[in-house]
Amino acid sequence: MLTHDAAQAWIARWDHQQEGYLPDREARFTALIDAVEALGRPDPVVVDLGCGPGSLSARLLERLPGATVVAVDADPLLLGLGRAAYPQLTFVPADLRTSGWTGLLGLDGRPVDAAVSTTALHWISGPELKGVYAELATVLRPGGLLLNGDHMDTEDTTPTLSRLEHEVHRLETERVFGQNPPEDWRSWWDAIEADPDLAALNAARTTAGSAHRGSESHLLSHHVEALREAGFTEIGTLWQRGNNRLLCAVRG
Repeated sequence: MLTHDAAQAWIARWDHQQEGYLPDREARFTALIDAVEALGRPDPVVVDLGCGPGSLSARLLERLPGATVVAVDADPLLLGLGRAAYPQLTFVPADLRTSGWTGLLGLDGRPVDAAVSTTALHWISGPELKGVYAELATVLRPGGLLLNGDHMDTEDTTPTLSRLEHEVHRLETERVFGQNPPEDWRSWWDAIEADPDLAALNAARTTAGSAHRGSESHLLSHHVEALREAGFTEIGTLWQRGNNRLLCAVRG
């Protein structure tokens, strides 16, 4: 049985290992939630794409308690942790790469004010990403936002700047962690897989289609092109440190 306290402990450990890749992860969370708050709606409808265990969704609802936050992910284990730790959130099992995922959100016709994501959409290949953004545009209200925080590289368009961005990120990581970095992503998953209390959720992962597959869409240009094709108009970076950026797009 996965308890509330155990789930929170696993998520705290998840957050810490994520910070090993993103030493300014909390600053990016803050900038993203600032942008949602700046919409000026006390009760926005927000969809968290690739929510994992709900780290961003929980922070967003804490800042904006009147919001409706729908957290979407394909991984049953991460969803299980999130449901146990954050019963106030709505978690939806769905694979963004599969057409029709917006029909599972339970929106009852309500338009979405903002779609948010952090460190998730780069796992989706370029061709599939176009489908994700095109389907998202069908439920996002005109003027609504996509806010995507992730590592996005620019070596295809500005290679010198891209090298500098990577170096800025490397130096910040060294300053924060020195010779004692947190556990990495693989070590966290190895520990998860060894916990007998999570056996059922681990078993569910093998048939849920949640595995990463195909090439990653790590280039900023992949996202900008896909967003433009989906009908988003203004597209730009709201916050950045190195190649860690918060991309914002406005639905036309």
